[in-house]
Amino acid sequence: MHRYTAGDTSTDWTFGAWRVSFEPSSDSFSLTCRHPDSGTTVSGPLTFLAENASGAQESFTVVPARDSIASRLALRDPNRDIQGYITFAGNGDSLEIRVIHRTAQNFAGTLHFDADVHMGGAAFTCRTTPAPKGRVVQMAAGPADSRLNDSLFDMSSDTGLRFQGGQVVITTNPEFETEKAFRANLSAAITDPACAAIRLEILRDYYRSRYVPYYHPINKMRCPLAPTGWMSWNVYFDTAGERENLDEARVAARYLKPYGMEFFSIESWQDNSPELPVSKFHNLTLRPDPNKFPGGMKQLADEIRKLGFRPGIWTVPFGTGDAAFYESHKDWFLHQPDGTPMRNWCGLYLLDPSQEAVRRHMEETHRTMSRDWGYEYFKIDGMSGRNAGYSAHFYERDEVRAAFKEVLDDPFKQCTEALRRGIGEDRVWLACQGHYTGPDCAVADAGRIGADIVGHRRPPDWNNYLNQARTTLNQLFVNNIVWYGDPDTLLVGAANPLETVRLAAAVVALSGQAMFAGDKLAELPPERMRLLQQCLPVCDIRPLDLFPIYEMLPVWDVKVRRPFGDWDVVSLFNWDAEAAEIGVDLAELGLDPAQPRLVYDCWNRTLTRDVRDRITAAVPGHGNALLAVYPDTGRPQLVYSDRHLAQQALGVEDLHWNEETKALSGAVHLVGTDPTELVIALPEETALVSATAEEGVTLTTLPGENNCVTLKLHGTETRRVAWTVQF
Repeated sequence: MHRYTAGDTSTDWTFGAWRVSFEPSSDSFSLTCRHPDSGTTVSGPLTFLAENASGAQESFTVVPARDSIASRLALRDPNRDIQGYITFAGNGDSLEIRVIHRTAQNFAGTLHFDADVHMGGAAFTCRTTPAPKGRVVQMAAGPADSRLNDSLFDMSSDTGLRFQGGQVVITTNPEFETEKAFRANLSAAITDPACAAIRLEILRDYYRSRYVPYYHPINKMRCPLAPTGWMSWNVYFDTAGERENLDEARVAARYLKPYGMEFFSIESWQDNSPELPVSKFHNLTLRPDPNKFPGGMKQLADEIRKLGFRPGIWTVPFGTGDAAFYESHKDWFLHQPDGTPMRNWCGLYLLDPSQEAVRRHMEETHRTMSRDWGYEYFKIDGMSGRNAGYSAHFYERDEVRAAFKEVLDDPFKQCTEALRRGIGEDRVWLACQGHYTGPDCAVADAGRIGADIVGHRRPPDWNNYLNQARTTLNQLFVNNIVWYGDPDTLLVGAANPLETVRLAAAVVALSGQAMFAGDKLAELPPERMRLLQQCLPVCDIRPLDLFPIYEMLPVWDVKVRRPFGDWDVVSLFNWDAEAAEIGVDLAELGLDPAQPRLVYDCWNRTLTRDVRDRITAAVPGHGNALLAVYPDTGRPQLVYSDRHLAQQALGVEDLHWNEETKALSGAVHLVGTDPTELVIALPEETALVSATAEEGVTLTTLPGENNCVTLKLHGTETRRVAWTVQF
């Protein structure tokens, strides 16, 4: 339906779920498209540039149609003749704005819609349409944009707005206090039938209807950043007790806590847990293994807290290997038709989740661990998994449902809600293994997305690291939106070459997922401990590609926007065993290929200048190139920080160039007595005059190749330090 409400001065039409209004002026036409159901507004000038017979461009005026067809607009040439039309078609939540010729005339030209866009307060630019044969996965730290983006997404309402046209460029207004959050520059070419229309489409329940039926936006109040910590399983397996955990915690308190490590999580603590399988562990009684944890779990939590960490604990609340507990609560458990107990990975005896008493037991035991013992991070295992060894799958089996004592539509959901009530709203929960298709994500803060990074009692191999990267790509699109992904521990020990553990660090650090270390920390060489430090804390990175990725894309691009600049951190991954040269076009990264770039190789500490069109690097087998890509400003600029793999996104707190004084100044966050290095690229014929830092901090300068200078700042405590370099 459409409705014409005014003459030549304004219109107010309805097309599908969209309301469209127009206000003509002397040289442009202001178009406003409102989608009342979502609260979305797209408004701005509508213009048409045509090519005349000599090939020069001339502006046509957009005016109301002068005939009886009131539901379209007209294109009037400089001679005041109507040469074409703009038509509108609405189909539900889609709106099409099409430009057409009049009768048999033929002319080239492009319709432009430069619109301000208003959506919900939690909206950001993104891509909802996968690129055919794309090689790049996009992420963002801060309100960064990409020329590849085609949509906006509002996390709070689970609503998307997709734009299509001959050209689509969406930019974020960096002035957050203004009302206009986004600008969409859209165009449609009249000579190309495939690109002759601009389309707006509201994507209602974007995640809920496609991927995440229990969609709930991530709780950033409870967990502002992806959790970080250490856990024992992947090097100690089932042997770590309180002594081993506290020994590791003391090392972590010295080397990793100052960099942002938050949790210290205890594994395999239950009675009868000296060795696998987990099904034999006494998971339901809250009795710790007396040989490994003689002081008890509350005392251990207190000791962990004294070292500055928040204590965490691993639980499997769905079954047990404790025959005595089974015998005393036999009615709580599931049985085969012949009366024998059902069993799977979670236990030799499995709880019946349909019973309120069972769910109450889950709740109360976790309340004890949370409130009485003081654990603040819960890694709850046995959840969605991959097969009937895990509860979500198991409860769906016909023979299991037939064994339930009560009729319950969604027992697994009821269990997850009971567990959240037990641990409390202020505790952090990792669902292991959870999945975004189930109820786990509505209550948990993070989900274990892949298999164990190691086989039992074996160090990690290349296939383990490859799986960590593959599962990251599969589920990256829900990370930091629904919950945080956990690709399992980041292992950087000497069992694998340096280039491979660098690749693993980039997979974890550049994706913004949970980062838990798992090596024997005292055995790490300094350069490998440094890798862990450079992943802490987790940078607040969100996906820009809001769809699952199943191919091993070789290019990961984190677009960073900070008040002092915009840049990209690009990892070129070599998933093969042989060394190779890997490249990517700037256009593939959503960057303007006409603008020269500075590219800094973060592993090799080298700078390449005047990069145009394409970036290439020699990449070792099973390794990666980590590149910081900056627009060349033509003045001294910071191109590298050794504080974090995300570069200036963390650790650099301010940066400013004073053109009058020819000084570059900034502030960095120093960690303890550890030095921080910054690299500044200088234009030709520019020389360093002086470098100063705040009192109490030693600053040294070192000349580098390709007209670079390195600043080394060394303090005595963790603090913010200002510095200035004069040229």
